[in-house]
Amino acid sequence: MAEITTVPVSNPALQDSKTYEALFFMSFVFVFFIALVAQVLFLKWRTWLPGAEGEKSLIQGVKSGVYTFLSHLN
Repeated sequence: MAEITTVPVSNPALQDSKTYEALFFMSFVFVFFIALVAQVLFLKWRTWLPGAEGEKSLIQGVKSGVYTFLSHLN
């Protein structure tokens, strides 16, 4: 059976970092999928994501949108 490992309580900053990375990755995959579908359908998806309007590439636009989304969670 797989063993679940946890970060020691003595280092909560490391736990926060791992949580942020996981949240960023899940958000990135979700927004990337939406942007990719919209790109294939020739929709202007960059206007849907705050922060992505000025970006030229798909990846940079998604990354900017995800960073903007995550900043609202704080």
